Amino acid sequence: MTLKVDIRVPVGRPLLEVADFIVRCEDAGFNGVGVHDHHHTGRDVYVALALAAERTTRLTLYPATSNAVTRHPLVLAALSNSVAEIAPGRFLLSLAPGFLSVERAGEPQARRDQLRDTVRTVRALLRGETASLGERETGLTHPVTPAPEVFVLASGPRMLELAGEVADGVLMFVGLHPDSVRAAREHVAAGARRAGRDPASVKEIFIVTTAIGPFGEVHEWPRREFRAGKSFLTYPSKANLRWLREAGVDLADDHRPGDISRELAARISDTFGLFGPAEYCAERLLRAREELGRGDDFHVFFFPAHTFATGYDLPETDVTAFAKTIGPMLG
Repeated sequence: MTLKVDIRVPVGRPLLEVADFIVRCEDAGFNGVGVHDHHHTGRDVYVALALAAERTTRLTLYPATSNAVTRHPLVLAALSNSVAEIAPGRFLLSLAPGFLSVERAGEPQARRDQLRDTVRTVRALLRGETASLGERETGLTHPVTPAPEVFVLASGPRMLELAGEVADGVLMFVGLHPDSVRAAREHVAAGARRAGRDPASVKEIFIVTTAIGPFGEVHEWPRREFRAGKSFLTYPSKANLRWLREAGVDLADDHRPGDISRELAARISDTFGLFGPAEYCAERLLRAREELGRGDDFHVFFFPAHTFATGYDLPETDVTAFAKTIGPMLG
């Protein structure tokens, strides 16, 4: 069994600087990089990924994540196909209902039916098949081989089932506790079986919130707000609380972060992600691999802890810690 680690990189700096940073992620030993798709930054994620694709040789690259509201399925397919042409076999598309991008565009999040149709359409187009778009049957003129896979980001039960039903894989935001993951996998499997698919064919990437530093500092994250009126533990979804409950941590949906005791915050941190010194984070990952492995590759996505105000800071701490300590300890 192997252990693959990807990391989130925001477009918080000029695009050429973002590309430079992604090269550093490859040099640090990461398996992949996901770049968020936030139109309001004025910097397009697919341009960033194309620049990074041309300058790297090993990294898997993907938007983390695109949505089914602000980009048409044909546009999503063409963008994905284009980056995959530059980096054959090193691009995957991840899709979600949308959060900040659709909020800033003044639109509601995608409905599940809309996301289901988008995933099916984009997968077909990327595989060189035709798909119905309105009253037209359309296909890509120059589809690349191998076709990029399409993942769905899922945190709630119904989104997990949707991923199992229609996607190549799922970016699963459910924490690291075995009971939480077991319950989440049941939903993915239910969706897969409903569609006549083998649940084992649905690939997994675990989104893991990371806060690397002294325990006394990083265990404060569960006691903070993401932005005014929204707790850190309910970003990007209140479904986080569901998976904490599966692990035996029962917080109210309207909990006040400052009321969480430091002892409970430490327990939440161990359940929710990687919170602690670099050596501890590596050991926690190795333990999770043993507890959660199902005989195939164990794949995680570092999601550095941040607030609304710091969401575009480059994850310097994580990259340095991975290069110097975590990566070597993982072997």
